[in-house]
Amino acid sequence: MATPGFAANAYASIKGMGAGNLMRKPLASEGAGAGGPDFQALIGKALDATADAGRKADAQTASVAGGRADIVNVVTAVAESEAAIETLVAVRDRVIAAYEEIMRMPV
Repeated sequence: MATPGFAANAYASIKGMGAGNLMRKPLASEGAGAGGPDFQALIGKALDATADAGRKADAQTASVAGGRADIVNVVTAVAESEAAIETLVAVRDRVIAAYEEIMRMPV
């Protein structure tokens, strides 16, 4: 069962990945050249956050194997890593589906 601290950390991680930019509607004057959100940078941040979550889980696992950490910390780190990977896979699937839909459009 997720704890309030786990949920707060998950929300903070999502905020750090730029989810706030995804949820707001762009202004009419915003565009790629007008300082709008950069999709490549947003995906890069998401990949970095997922990799960091994996590294944290690995470090926690090594610490518990050495007797320096609590198993609860390992379970929490692994759950965060799993959630980050599942989110990244879901976003990838949506991007692929959007690409396929665009390719099916008549010219």
